[in-house]
Amino acid sequence: MAQEPSQYSPMFRIDVSAEPSASAAPNAGNAEQATLALLHQIATGQQRQNQLLEQLVQATVTVQKQRAQELEQWKEANPRLAKSCRKAAEALSRVQTEFLETLTEEINDSEDHLIEGDYMLNEFVDRFGPRLAHLNGVLQVLAQLGNGVPANHSH
Repeated sequence: MAQEPSQYSPMFRIDVSAEPSASAAPNAGNAEQATLALLHQIATGQQRQNQLLEQLVQATVTVQKQRAQELEQWKEANPRLAKSCRKAAEALSRVQTEFLETLTEEINDSEDHLIEGDYMLNEFVDRFGPRLAHLNGVLQVLAQLGNGVPANHSH
């Protein structure tokens, strides 16, 4: 234990010897070098992080382009179904609007009860939550499959 491991930077070494004046002068230059070395490591780390982020963005863009291309191919292969999805999405959107109106009226009419009691809040969530989640999911799929396809033209 007489010597410290050389893997540690001088900045992180603590000199506990009895002669503070002997070690103070050489450590001043070492502290600057250690600071520069740490700044260099930080800059190198940030460059690597930027490279990884660029790769992640490129991969994400590639996947999105592939999905869009596959969706377009599906629409071209199924034009009637794509139009039907578009029409169904428009109808379901109107249903969703009505459902949201009912939901908001329920909230506004029973706000105090929902705030005061967990039972009423749980009942509300059980009543509207799953239906809203499923409705949104179905609407999203239909809208995506029918996107860009005129609903009023038939094949």
